[in-house]
Amino acid sequence: MILVMSVQSSDKTLSRKQRLQEKQRRQLAVVDTVDKTEAKVRKAEVELAVAVAEAVQVFGDEQSASEGLDMPVEAIRRFLGMAQDEAAGAAGDVAGAS
Repeated sequence: MILVMSVQSSDKTLSRKQRLQEKQRRQLAVVDTVDKTEAKVRKAEVELAVAVAEAVQVFGDEQSASEGLDMPVEAIRRFLGMAQDEAAGAAGDVAGAS
Protein backbone atom coordinates (compact mmCIF):
# COMPACT_ATOMS: atom_id res chain seq x y z
CA MET A 1 0.00 0.00 0.00
CA ILE A 2 2.79 2.44 0.76
CA LEU A 3 4.42 1.57 -2.54
CA VAL A 4 1.20 2.39 -4.38
CA MET A 5 0.95 5.69 -2.52
CA SER A 6 4.46 6.71 -3.48
CA VAL A 7 3.83 5.77 -7.11
CA GLN A 8 0.68 7.89 -7.12
CA SER A 9 2.58 10.69 -5.46
CA SER A 10 5.31 10.55 -8.11
CA ASP A 11 2.65 10.58 -10.86
CA LYS A 12 1.16 13.72 -9.34
CA THR A 13 4.60 15.32 -9.13
CA LEU A 14 5.27 14.52 -12.79
CA SER A 15 1.88 15.86 -13.77
CA ARG A 16 2.48 19.02 -11.76
CA LYS A 17 5.87 19.40 -13.41
CA GLN A 18 4.35 18.92 -16.86
CA ARG A 19 1.65 21.48 -16.10
CA LEU A 20 4.28 23.97 -14.95
CA GLN A 21 6.40 23.37 -18.05
CA GLU A 22 3.38 23.85 -20.30
CA LYS A 23 2.41 27.03 -18.46
CA GLN A 24 5.96 28.38 -18.80
CA ARG A 25 6.03 27.45 -22.50
CA ARG A 26 2.78 29.35 -23.08
CA GLN A 27 4.04 32.33 -21.08
CA LEU A 28 7.27 32.47 -23.10
CA ALA A 29 5.31 32.17 -26.34
CA VAL A 30 3.07 35.07 -25.32
CA VAL A 31 6.05 37.21 -24.27
CA ASP A 32 7.70 36.48 -27.62
CA THR A 33 4.52 37.45 -29.49
CA VAL A 34 4.21 40.69 -27.49
CA ASP A 35 7.87 41.56 -28.14
CA LYS A 36 7.49 41.00 -31.88
CA THR A 37 4.26 42.98 -31.98
CA GLU A 38 5.80 45.87 -30.02
CA ALA A 39 8.61 46.03 -32.59
CA LYS A 40 6.03 46.18 -35.41
CA VAL A 41 4.09 48.92 -33.59
CA ARG A 42 7.28 50.92 -33.05
CA LYS A 43 8.15 50.64 -36.76
CA ALA A 44 4.62 51.71 -37.74
CA GLU A 45 4.75 54.67 -35.33
CA VAL A 46 8.04 55.81 -36.85
CA GLU A 47 6.56 55.55 -40.36
CA LEU A 48 3.52 57.52 -39.21
CA ALA A 49 5.75 60.13 -37.58
CA VAL A 50 7.67 60.61 -40.82
CA ALA A 51 4.39 60.93 -42.74
CA VAL A 52 3.06 63.47 -40.23
CA ALA A 53 6.29 65.48 -40.49
CA GLU A 54 5.86 65.51 -44.27
CA ALA A 55 2.23 66.57 -43.85
CA VAL A 56 3.29 69.51 -41.67
CA GLN A 57 5.65 70.63 -44.45
CA VAL A 58 2.94 70.22 -47.10
CA PHE A 59 0.23 71.96 -45.05
CA GLY A 60 2.62 74.68 -43.91
CA ASP A 61 2.32 74.44 -40.13
CA GLU A 62 1.17 72.25 -37.25
CA GLN A 63 -2.28 73.81 -36.96
CA SER A 64 -3.07 73.41 -40.66
CA ALA A 65 -1.77 69.84 -40.63
CA SER A 66 -3.90 69.17 -37.55
CA GLU A 67 -7.00 70.36 -39.36
CA GLY A 68 -6.12 68.62 -42.63
CA LEU A 69 -5.34 65.31 -40.95
CA ASP A 70 -8.11 65.61 -38.36
CA MET A 71 -5.51 64.99 -35.68
CA PRO A 72 -4.99 66.92 -32.44
CA VAL A 73 -2.07 69.37 -32.44
CA GLU A 74 -0.63 67.49 -29.43
CA ALA A 75 -0.49 64.29 -31.51
CA ILE A 76 1.13 66.20 -34.40
CA ARG A 77 3.80 67.49 -32.01
CA ARG A 78 4.39 64.05 -30.52
CA PHE A 79 4.89 62.57 -33.98
CA LEU A 80 7.16 65.46 -34.97
CA GLY A 81 9.29 64.72 -31.90
CA MET A 82 9.44 61.06 -32.87
CA ALA A 83 10.44 61.97 -36.42
CA GLN A 84 13.19 64.26 -35.12
CA ASP A 85 14.43 61.55 -32.77
CA GLU A 86 14.45 59.06 -35.63
CA ALA A 87 16.31 61.48 -37.90
CA ALA A 88 18.86 62.18 -35.15
CA GLY A 89 19.30 58.43 -34.59
CA ALA A 90 19.77 57.83 -38.32
CA ALA A 91 22.27 60.69 -38.51
CA GLY A 92 24.13 59.19 -35.54
CA ASP A 93 24.19 55.78 -37.24
CA VAL A 94 25.59 57.32 -40.43
CA ALA A 95 28.21 59.33 -38.50
CA GLY A 96 29.22 56.22 -36.56
CA ALA A 97 29.60 54.23 -39.77
CA SER A 98 31.97 56.76 -41.43
